[in-house]
Amino acid sequence: MNIGIIGCGTIGSELAKSIEKFNGVSIVALCDVDEEKAKKLLLQLSTKPQIVGIDKLIEISELVIESASKHIVKEVAEKTLFKGKDLMIMSVGGLIGNDPHISAPIYEHIFKLAEKNNCKLYIPSGAICGLDGVNSASIGKINSVTLTTTKPPKALEGAPYIVKNKINLNTITTKTIIFEGSALEAVDAFPANINVAASLSIAGIGAEKTKVKIVADPNTGKNMHEIVVEGVFGKLTTSTENLPSPNNPKTSYLAVLSAISMVKKIVGNVKVGN
Repeated sequence: MNIGIIGCGTIGSELAKSIEKFNGVSIVALCDVDEEKAKKLLLQLSTKPQIVGIDKLIEISELVIESASKHIVKEVAEKTLFKGKDLMIMSVGGLIGNDPHISAPIYEHIFKLAEKNNCKLYIPSGAICGLDGVNSASIGKINSVTLTTTKPPKALEGAPYIVKNKINLNTITTKTIIFEGSALEAVDAFPANINVAASLSIAGIGAEKTKVKIVADPNTGKNMHEIVVEGVFGKLTTSTENLPSPNNPKTSYLAVLSAISMVKKIVGNVKVGN
């Protein structure tokens, strides 16, 4: 399988270094808006993929992996699926919300494109556990979904919500709720931190009905996600305590491992779990 990776930051780089070791897999192309990042990653790989633009990458790849930004997800998805290529999306927040040019939510539009063009679309679990259960529960009726995300203040620096509301994270000395709202609002407010809310919304009852709390805790070094789901099946509760990626405190290391695991399932013969 020929794989192209769009986005050579923390997740894209770790993915590339891991999956080039898989049997039957070739990384044929890299793409990043900052070409220096792609060049830096290229030096760390034993194989030597091409550094190209998005269109060329899609053309020469069988599986395209997006690990760049929520802002290019729609563009990448449309171009990839129109070409009949499979796609894995890491910036899941880019699937949430609406676009004035389409009548349906973005993720519904993208899902229909995948079906129409007979393509596979993959969305890893990322930094949370329990999406298999949420998927199963959604076959019946889910009444409520709540996600509480707790992170060190440093991991929230630069988020649009923090900047807009002029929140001084350095003054937070105790565990503090800094945001409460829907997953739809959370994805816009914290685009680099809350892909888990998008994944949970898609698996469950949608971004407008999924409730999100974001907590800053100066006394923790972990990124924590607690999920509570209630429905006709009963009640599901999960708690995940993630250590940040060594290369980026805004990214949970489990999100990196989840991406690697997903590619392993795609190219492998054994799949465990939903």
